[in-house]
Amino acid sequence: MHDAFYARSSLDVAPDLLGKFLVTETHAGMVTEVEAYDGPDDQACHGRFGRTKRTEVMFGPPGYFYVYLIYGMYFMLNVVTDREGYPSAVLIRGTTDIDGPGRLTKGYGIDGSFNGKSITKPSGLWIEERGVHVPSNAIERTPRIGVAYAGAWAQKPYRFVWRPADS
Repeated sequence: MHDAFYARSSLDVAPDLLGKFLVTETHAGMVTEVEAYDGPDDQACHGRFGRTKRTEVMFGPPGYFYVYLIYGMYFMLNVVTDREGYPSAVLIRGTTDIDGPGRLTKGYGIDGSFNGKSITKPSGLWIEERGVHVPSNAIERTPRIGVAYAGAWAQKPYRFVWRPADS
């Protein structure tokens, strides 16, 4: 996968991540659930607070990981999308073998040290295209999870879940 893949709207990148593989040297799983966070107007997006030490990576170029800690115990793995200066990212919520973003980062050994790293093999964590086609009619769009504080933005269908026909 190359930088041009990530240099698009989070709402375009999110469904296209379904069927790709999240990979480390010891683990790989197909991405099955993601959420898009799109810019400073999105009241569920960290970018709504502007450029801070925490969100700096999110304002950087696309194709990097944005990893942060919530509740003092769970790391969240995001991929930065769109363009430099525009805070946009996609949260990886699940793979074929691990559901839930906190469980996912724990299972893959992902912590804050991955924040700001390039989504390439040398970083130790990367995303691969392995030829899996996810038809658009197998993608369910729902509101995001855990963002009730975002008001009307919480109801936007920015969560994408692959629902294979045989499930």
